[in-house]
Parts: sequence; structure tokens; C-alpha cells
Amino acid sequence: MTSPWLHAEHTRGIASRLARDYTYVVPGFPIAVFSFSLLLVMTVVSAVTAIIWVGALLMPLTLVVASGFAELDRTRLRIWGATAPAVVYQPLGTGVWGRLRVLADPRRWLDLVFETFITIALRAVTFTVAVLWSLAGPAAVTYFFWSLFLPTPGVLIQLLGLINPVLVPLSAIGQYVLDAGVLFLLGLAFIATLPAVIHALAAADASLSTALLTSGERAHAGGSRPDTRYRTASFSCAAWSWIGTGFAALVLFSVAWPVTVAVHSVNVVLALLLVLVHCGAAVLTLTRPWTGLALSVGAAGGIMIATVSSSPAPWPWPVTAMITQSAVLMVAALARPWYHAVSAWCAGVVLTLVALVSVSEVPAGAMANSVVYASLTAGVVVIGILVRIWILNAGRLEEAQRTSAQQDRRRKELQERNRIARELHDVVAHSMSVISVQAATAQYRIPGMSAAALREFDDIAESSRQALSEMRMLLSILRGDDDVPTAPEPGLDDIDRLIESTRASGTTITYSGLNLGEDVHAPAATGLAAYRIVQEALSNALRHAPSATVDVDVTAEVHHQVRSLRIAVVNGPSPDGVVDPAPGAGLGLSGIRERASAVGGSVTTEHTAAGGFALRAHLPL
Repeated sequence: MTSPWLHAEHTRGIASRLARDYTYVVPGFPIAVFSFSLLLVMTVVSAVTAIIWVGALLMPLTLVVASGFAELDRTRLRIWGATAPAVVYQPLGTGVWGRLRVLADPRRWLDLVFETFITIALRAVTFTVAVLWSLAGPAAVTYFFWSLFLPTPGVLIQLLGLINPVLVPLSAIGQYVLDAGVLFLLGLAFIATLPAVIHALAAADASLSTALLTSGERAHAGGSRPDTRYRTASFSCAAWSWIGTGFAALVLFSVAWPVTVAVHSVNVVLALLLVLVHCGAAVLTLTRPWTGLALSVGAAGGIMIATVSSSPAPWPWPVTAMITQSAVLMVAALARPWYHAVSAWCAGVVLTLVALVSVSEVPAGAMANSVVYASLTAGVVVIGILVRIWILNAGRLEEAQRTSAQQDRRRKELQERNRIARELHDVVAHSMSVISVQAATAQYRIPGMSAAALREFDDIAESSRQALSEMRMLLSILRGDDDVPTAPEPGLDDIDRLIESTRASGTTITYSGLNLGEDVHAPAATGLAAYRIVQEALSNALRHAPSATVDVDVTAEVHHQVRSLRIAVVNGPSPDGVVDPAPGAGLGLSGIRERASAVGGSVTTEHTAAGGFALRAHLPL
């Protein structure tokens, strides 16, 4: 038995999704009307005034405005829940000529085409269907009431009278009950299917918008030159393929349907269905090639059967059908491997031979028509395959150049890292080794040292050895060694020892540490980040506020069922007054923020009212 609570949750989920779909579908049409009106006027004015160079200045503004509408649609997609990555436009230069560079950005032209011509048609359909479906349900459910005030018989009664008057009940009450009952059930069906229909409309709009607004190839991570990156991300081959193929299919349908009806005397409805399938196959071939090609051959066969008696018109391939089939083969040759287009061409040739041998009397000119079809489509297939090979080779060449540039840059980076590693080894590591040796041998070189001084030198030696060990690990990383350092990395367990070693410098540190006996588990990356943040914060306090008191607090907390690690390092003002910043000041805080963001955490810094400095970090556990 279904729980009432689960039923209520399910109902709220449907209502929430319906509200979200309405919010996406309904405002889309007014926005499309506004963008269509504004962009069309700006485009026409730019074209008309181009001869006096005014249009050359107005057209870039038109493209920028179109991109603004496109970004608004991407924002609406994200709010609705679709994945709409931000696109990369070519950067604008300075001055007039720099602003004119926007004319060379294909991504902005795609935005103009989409926002001017596609959205108005797409959203007029979705808006109309959404409004009519939303009103149809309540209107049909309440029809039993407001139909009493109609001067004419009900809609269903009139329809039955046209189909078969025998089906109409004789009494007025019977007519009313039949009419109101059927429409009541129909209204319930409209209401029950409303969430699914509105969601389907929103999904259809979102799918097309996502394909045309965000389907540009992504920039390669890590890697391309800036100009290659924005050029690749700016040009959307898939989107332009959809628009070009869809426009060609629409033009072919607009011409082929009336020609098939007028020249070949085919029934209007039959011609509509056959031509629609034939032209739609070109678009379908982009995503489902075998299905699209099969439909094109099937529609062509249907057109042959419908036009077989239309002599002396061309047969078995009417001119419009031949052009449409050529378009389908060109799409297959350009978008898919060669065997798709070749298979479809062979199927068309076999279909032609079957048509010729299946008629009792071959019409005049049929053989010539078949030869023309086979030759024309063969040429289309060959040209399409060669163009596809050229495009692929050009893409491979560009990829090879990009890879070569990446390798060259990595080689230069490795050389620079090796130079830095040599400098660190020759200067810093050597100095740290000298410090370690001097601290370890101080008790032998300086007789009569106190126990406190000996402990101080031991702490210095231990800290220098640890620093030298970490320096060697960094050197191996900088040099790009294949062997990963095997020394254990510090974590939460080592913060106590870090505090104690820092106290040895004479700094007063109050520490509220973690109770590691409790259930405190942190990923290795988070533990390392916490250790390094505390280490760098203490180093900053010692450098910028020597002799100041430092408070360190590391606490695990739970907020809204999310466990996190809170780190706070607060130092007071330096008793010695203002200390001049050392070279490289500020880099430590940048490193702290980078470490925190790398594990999904955050860092805030501020000056305290007492004149000190506070650093607080939150790291997820």
C-alpha cells in the first residue's frame, strides 16, 4: 500500500517540475518576439547602410546584441536544469578596427541566426501548444456547464452529424449527456497529460537550444595557444551543420511538395507525407545515419510509385526527388564515414533498377533519367567523401601542430624547472645542510653550553633536516623525475609536532588541537593541505609579527550534515612595531588559497581590531 507521505512527495515533485517547465516555456516566446524584432531591424539597417560604411559599424553591435540574447538563453537553460557550458568568443581589440574583429567570429553569427530566425519559429510552436493544452483541459472539463449557453448543438454532436447522422441521439438530453461526457473525459486526459506535454515542449526547446548555443568544440585542457583555443571554441561545426541542413531541408520541402502535386498529379496529403519524410531524412542522417538513409530510400520508392503514371514528367526520379536524394547523400558523405554514403547510393541504384523492371512498359526517358541519377549522385558522393577527407586531414594537421606546440612548451618549462632546481640545490639546499651540520656539532665546537642551549641547537638541527628532506622532494618534482617520492607526507597527526617545533623559536603559541582519539578522518590531500596552511600561517606570523602571541585552533565540525575542518591562526600585533615586508611577501597567502581551493575549501583573511592578523580556513572532510 502506497504511503500518503510518498504520494504527497510525488505530487509535489510533479508540481515543482511543471512550474519549472512553465517558467522556461512561457517567457521564451515574448523574448523571441523581442529579439526577432530588434535583431531583424538592426540586421536590415546594417545591410542597407553598408554601402556608406555605417552598416560596417552597426553590424558588430548587432552581433554583440545577438550574443547577449544567446547568453540570456544559456542562463535560462541552466536555471531550467540543462547543461549549458559558457562559450568562448574571440576577444575584441581596441579601437574601431579592433571592434570590427567581431565580424570574423562565427560563434556570434551563429547566435544572430539562432536568435533572429530559429527562436521565433521554435517558441511560437511551443508557446502555442503549451497555452492551448493548458486551456483545453479546464475548458473541456467545464464544458457541461458553459455549453448550456451555446446557441448551436455541441461540438461532438455536429461532428457525428457530419460523419453519420445515425450516431446522433434523438433526444436533446441524450445529445447533451453524450457531448458533455465525452468532452469531460477528454478534458481529464488533457489535464493528466499536461505535465508530460509541457515537459516535452521544454525538453525539445532545451535540446535544440543546447545543440545550437553550446555545441562548439571545447578548448583542449592544458593546452592550446590562446588564439587557437578561442578560435576552436568559437566555431561550432555541429551547430552550423544543424542549421545548414535544416535550412536546406526546409527549402527543398517548400519546392518539392507543390511541384510533386502540380507536375506529377499526386494527392496533396500523400505528396506532403512522402516529401516530408524525404526531406526530413537529410536532417535525421546527422544523428542517426542508417535510419535517415533508410527513410530516404523508402520515401524515394514511395515517390516512384506515386508518380509512375505522370508521363511525360521525369521518372523514376522526379527532379525534386533527385535533388533531395543528392542532399541526403551529401550530408551522409560529409558527416559520416564513406561507407554510409556508398551504401545509400547503391541502395538508390538498386531501387532504380527494381522500378524499371517492375513496370510493364518503361516510360520514355526513364533510362536516361536513371543514368542521370546514378551519375549525379555518384559525383555528389565522391565530392562529399573527398571534402570530408580534406577536413579530417586539416583537423589532424592542426592537432599535430597543437601537440607540437604543447611539447615545445613543456620542453621549455622542463628546462626552466631544471634551472630553478639547480639554483635551489646549489644555494638553498647547501645552506640548509650547513645549518644542520653546524647545529648538530655545536656541542662539540662550543664547550660548556647549557642544557637549554643544547636543546635549542637540537631543535634547529631537527628542523633543518626536515626542511632539507622536503627540499629534496621538491627538487625531484621540479626535475620531473619518473620516481615518485616515497617519503610520507605530513598530515593532521603532524600538526602537534609542527606547533612544538615552532614554539622552540621562542614564540608563544596557544593551540587547541584535534582530539585524534575521536572519529576524525581526513583524506590525505586534506590532511596535507591543513598541515601546510598551519605551517605557512605560522611562518607569516613569525616574519611579520615577531614575538607576537599566536593562537592556533584546528577543529572538526558538522554543519547541515556536512563535516569540515576549521582552521584559525590569529596573531596579535608585534611588540617590535611595524616590520617591513620581506621579498616575496603575499605569495604565502596565495599558496594557502590555492591549497584550500584544491581540496574544495575556502580561506578568509583579515586584520584584527587589536592590530594583529587572522587567517581562517574551512576544508571539507
